[in-house]
Amino acid sequence: MFATLVNAWKIKDIRKKILFTLMLVVIYRLGSFIPIPGINASAIAAAAGQYDILGFLNLLSGGAFGQFTIFAMGISPYITGSIIINLLTIAIPALERLSKEEDGHEKIEKITRFTGIGLALVQSIGIVLGLGKEVLLSQENLFLTYLTIGLTATAGTAFLVWLGERITEKGIGNGISMIIFASIVSQVPRTIISFARGFFDPTNPGGNLDWWVLPLLIVMVLVLITGVVFIDKGVRKITVQYAKRVVGRKMYGGQSTHIPLKANANGVMPLIFAMTIIQFPGMIAQFWPNSGFYNFYIKYLGQGTPVYYVVYSLLILAFAYFYTTISFNPIEISKNLQQYGGFIPGIRPGRTTSDYLGKISNRLTLFGALFLAVIAIIPAILMGAIGLKSMFGPTSLLIMVSVALETATQLESQMLMRHYKGFLG
Repeated sequence: MFATLVNAWKIKDIRKKILFTLMLVVIYRLGSFIPIPGINASAIAAAAGQYDILGFLNLLSGGAFGQFTIFAMGISPYITGSIIINLLTIAIPALERLSKEEDGHEKIEKITRFTGIGLALVQSIGIVLGLGKEVLLSQENLFLTYLTIGLTATAGTAFLVWLGERITEKGIGNGISMIIFASIVSQVPRTIISFARGFFDPTNPGGNLDWWVLPLLIVMVLVLITGVVFIDKGVRKITVQYAKRVVGRKMYGGQSTHIPLKANANGVMPLIFAMTIIQFPGMIAQFWPNSGFYNFYIKYLGQGTPVYYVVYSLLILAFAYFYTTISFNPIEISKNLQQYGGFIPGIRPGRTTSDYLGKISNRLTLFGALFLAVIAIIPAILMGAIGLKSMFGPTSLLIMVSVALETATQLESQMLMRHYKGFLG
């Protein structure tokens, strides 16, 4: 990957894209230190450490939520809006027809954008209201204060969505993924310092961890990275043969190629969606810490309980199949193969081919979902067993590695395209 980055830096056009991406990421990180007026940042930081869902939001915002800066809501409302619109696209026939139109993708993306911005307004005001008046610096003009907080946080999310779109359009990698990547990477030094205190600082609560925990953590990180890279690069190649056709005096076709189906084509999105959904009941329960519902949730449904991990795994599985349904259409692929004279050896064209592709896709989706579930749950259980609690867990590492691999792959593709253009020119 480092060799790819060095080679890409030598190409002027790609170097400009890399610098453009870095510039926008720097702008994002600088904005993460501009506070929203009227908020007691220390009270928000305490709440982020107390409530799991707020801690997760703080992680995805690169610590901006803990300081309640203009980017406090991060890109999370947009991700939630994307989940909602994707679900509604399947449930509502009008949206499904819109998505199949020539410019339908742009319209759906526009609807998703406005939905995410609207959710940012609702979530920012709702979180501040739920945490109580103690998070405010002043009790006067509450309506104006809440309005200022909501509009500022919403404007921050809208700006981040715009930054993400510009990165996707003119930079390197997927813009939304790059923003999440930058947010998580910014928390790495703080996480390392926190773990170091756990090992070497006797005054740290829960500190002085056993010596064998450190090599166990290193081995776990290496295993996670190796597994993610191995599965991300894994591809199931389905052979496709094209029949020979004679047009005039020329013969076309006859070559053999393949359809590459990735072992985990959905990436980390099912994991992010599942985590967002499963944290929601806990957030609601934690707003009433003295209620019976909160005690019941913590004891039987909260993080670390068997029910929590089972539901988490089922959500990952459900979102993996949901994403596959959206991104992979075996019927359309079968029609295209048949139209251009292609066929899978041993499989009859038409419906038999689409059924075969669907079966292979379902198996790969199941494998990818189980892999994500194992990566997310087993290390979390091990960390809980040795007494380490941090929002920076295996999911964060998985996101970082996946985005890095995706970006490296895109760099390689752009270098390859440039090479062919130069050769043909």
